[in-house]
Amino acid sequence: MKNDCVFCAIAEAEIPSFKVYEDELVLAYLDINPFTKGHTLVIPKVHSTGLLDTSDETLAAVLARVKKIAAHLKKALPCDGFNILQNNGAAAGQTVMHLHFHIVPRYGQEEITFVSHTGDMKALKALAEQLRF
Repeated sequence: MKNDCVFCAIAEAEIPSFKVYEDELVLAYLDINPFTKGHTLVIPKVHSTGLLDTSDETLAAVLARVKKIAAHLKKALPCDGFNILQNNGAAAGQTVMHLHFHIVPRYGQEEITFVSHTGDMKALKALAEQLRF
């Protein structure tokens, strides 16, 4: 596994994922422990640990894709809104030390604690196929 990084391994297709978007720079896939239906992770394919060690060019590319993917999710699910989360360092709740953004669809006024729930792999596969573009 590249750099012992699970997200690098996912980007290299060494570990399977439920992809919803991919281009030469960025990969987006469903979180297997989602906060809500459609919870998507967006990562650069190039390894960096967080916001501060990511090049401005890579960060700009990732954020442009976050916007594009969020718009797609909002229309495809449909959801009422979404949260964008990005944690830096263990103290901030980052558990995988590879830059990533969470797009968390929101439905109405549901309460959310941003605690992961074990996902149903069959349901995630079907949802990824529905959301892929």
